[in-house]
Amino acid sequence: MQLIRAIIRSEKSPVVIKALFEAGYVAVTKVPVVGRGKQRGIKIGDITYDEIPKELLMIVVKDEDKDFATRTIIDSARTGEKGAFGDGKIFVSAVEEAYTISRGTKEL
Repeated sequence: MQLIRAIIRSEKSPVVIKALFEAGYVAVTKVPVVGRGKQRGIKIGDITYDEIPKELLMIVVKDEDKDFATRTIIDSARTGEKGAFGDGKIFVSAVEEAYTISRGTKEL
């Protein structure tokens, strides 16, 4: 299994969640986050905003679904045809174990 964490623009969150749902990935965790990437914040006049609001989406997929799920996020989170600075970042990592609390069972 793979954990996909996508940090995306807040206004893109509903679009990405809908795309994931339509692609068959109904389980998603959404967390509001703030931070900055390579853009080092946004400067407007003399004021620099370096804590930019974003959304963190987390989904766990089967190993063989990783590329499709990642492409679904990229295609739906991208601003415009070519994308824009600040569209976000995706991190993928292996999930060693997962458990369903209500049943107390280990997921495979």
